[in-house]
Amino acid sequence: MFHHVVFFKLKERTRENAEKIRDALEGMRGKVEQLRHLEIGIDELRTERSWDVALITRFDSRADMEAYLVHPVHKAAAAVLAELREASIVVDWEA
Repeated sequence: MFHHVVFFKLKERTRENAEKIRDALEGMRGKVEQLRHLEIGIDELRTERSWDVALITRFDSRADMEAYLVHPVHKAAAAVLAELREASIVVDWEA
């Protein structure tokens, strides 16, 4: 199983923008064959150390994750994110 976890910090840190990102990511559910698990969380504590939105995905392999990255449905979600995010960080691993 290959894990791909991304955290997003928003340009404008509003609940509305976090929900727009969540909705764009949720729109991938059932539309990307390689995507085995999709979980999205919006930060509730809003501390100084907090990032605004978390994306947790899982794939059968690294190759499947790489195919997801170039999938048109993922690219459409990424376009929404590009408008709203200030920064993102990612951790990828195989387990």
